Amino acid sequence: MTAAPSAGDATAPPAHDAAAGRAGPGVIVTVLAFCGIVVSLMQTLVVPLLTDLPQLLDTSASNASWVITATLLSGAVFTPVMGRLGDMYGKRRILALCLGLLTVGSSICALSDTIGPMIVGRLLQGASFGVIALGMSLMRDELPPAKLGPSVALMSATLGIGGAVGLPIAAVVAQNADWHMLFWGAAVLGAVDIVLVLLLVPESPVRTPARFDFVGMLGLSAGLVALLLALSKGSDWGWGSATTLGLILAALLVLPLWGWIELRTPAPLVDLRISARPQVLFTNLASIVIGFSMYAQSLVFPQILMLPESTGFGLGKSMVVTGLVMAPAGLVMMFVSPLSAKLSAAKGPKVSLFIGSAITALGYLLAILMLDAVWKIILVTCVATVGCAFAYSAMPALIMQAVPPQQTGAATGLNTLMRSIGTSTSAAVVSMILASMTMDLGPRTIPSLDGFKAGLWTGFAAAVLGALATLLIPGRGSAASGESPVAAPVPAKDHPAPAATPAA
Repeated sequence: MTAAPSAGDATAPPAHDAAAGRAGPGVIVTVLAFCGIVVSLMQTLVVPLLTDLPQLLDTSASNASWVITATLLSGAVFTPVMGRLGDMYGKRRILALCLGLLTVGSSICALSDTIGPMIVGRLLQGASFGVIALGMSLMRDELPPAKLGPSVALMSATLGIGGAVGLPIAAVVAQNADWHMLFWGAAVLGAVDIVLVLLLVPESPVRTPARFDFVGMLGLSAGLVALLLALSKGSDWGWGSATTLGLILAALLVLPLWGWIELRTPAPLVDLRISARPQVLFTNLASIVIGFSMYAQSLVFPQILMLPESTGFGLGKSMVVTGLVMAPAGLVMMFVSPLSAKLSAAKGPKVSLFIGSAITALGYLLAILMLDAVWKIILVTCVATVGCAFAYSAMPALIMQAVPPQQTGAATGLNTLMRSIGTSTSAAVVSMILASMTMDLGPRTIPSLDGFKAGLWTGFAAAVLGALATLLIPGRGSAASGESPVAAPVPAKDHPAPAATPAA
């Protein structure tokens, strides 16, 4: 006999909605993965427009950079918030809300010709980034155990698949049509996703009834905005400027205070006691440095491909060709992710994460030696992406092993946030390296070949740190904070929801 859940425990509605009877696991996974790809497209959607945005929006280059920064900040803030809301009010419901924000934001961008509305639209697009964490959480609740590992691996990989595939598509559209069509296309895809989710994806029966932690949301948002704003705009404002240093100081003050408050909140936005379990803590630390490593290459290879051959190392390719060169990496990630899931099932996700970090480091070493031909860059990006596929698919599996089902949304959202912090830090550090090691090309100053190689060495070092951090994660069967880790996620629809896990 199962005891009735008490207040604060996960609860399950008596039955699924009608969608559960119309869609099998394969359809659910396909729809959720498509949603993840559409959301990740937003990362590279504006890349082909970057040099033209000041003219297109009648603004300065500094103001135009907020088109990128706004999405970064919004995604970081809303990803853990949407995960928590999904745990509380239903993952499919909040997933549809995220897609609705993407659709509205894309429509606003499509109607914009000035910087203000464009930034508003990009903020709303960024708020949809919680889709990937919510999708993985839904999979945990809805799929049979045999299908869960490969499905979560694929969902996690959509973060890279959409970004890689979206770049050439966006470049072709931007080169051959009105740039507003990029955003109209995104709005249509978002609307299609909403319909597919509501028709084919069942709602999870797992709930965590509680009051939403508005104080925790405000504290986390303030700390993250201060930190990520300093990282993303520090090179423009100056790393020693009062604004940059003030934001860093604010983050260092606000985030610890937020943590102190969260530890004393009955139903916190982020359960820091669970986050402090070794498996969760070291997985999140590994996610930061691996996210750093994954992003470093994206700042190096496109520039080398597009710089003129007169530099002595540039390959003189167009944006469209550059996008096509980078696209195979996304396909590699799609096909490799199931292999990572099989390895995780056989040896444990810790092994997959370590192997992924090692392969990524190998890719960077090869890249340092192979920058002089397009085919070589395709090869090294694919090698690095194999590592990315192994690592990205292992991270959510490690998190799900260590947290109860009713906190999966918040925990996977926090892990996704850790990756975002890694990529933001990578953008700041590698950009600073490239800006400090330059050469003159006529009236322009561009990064030198030594600068690009230094950026790649930085990515290599981060991958090595990721492998070392992985070694600190408890192995399978190890206790985490005095509790046994969850051996395998159990679909909530087939088993009663467990009682709330005691605080560590």
